[in-house]
Amino acid sequence: MLAPLGEFEQMVLLALLRLEADAYGATIRREIEHRAGRPLAISAVYTTLDRLEQKGIVRSRIGEPTPERGGRRRKYFELTALGARAVRDAYNAYARMTAGLERRLKAL
Repeated sequence: MLAPLGEFEQMVLLALLRLEADAYGATIRREIEHRAGRPLAISAVYTTLDRLEQKGIVRSRIGEPTPERGGRRRKYFELTALGARAVRDAYNAYARMTAGLERRLKAL
């Protein structure tokens, strides 16, 4: 059984889901900053991606060199089957916990 995911790990996985084939460090960072409204250090994103890769939740691949990056390659990330299950389970648990609280949350 997979250990529960932390909040930031969940955000990274949700960003991967949204970005699909365009998920690399900088786009993941921008997606989280934009949607969560919190500034991030790129090192936090890469540290989390490395940890998730070690757990078998994401996998990486190296892209083709690009002229915009001076010929350097990007490292792209995607969910594994285990990662898809982990993010789905975390989302469903959160949805069950918040079900019926809409009025109360708006009143806070």
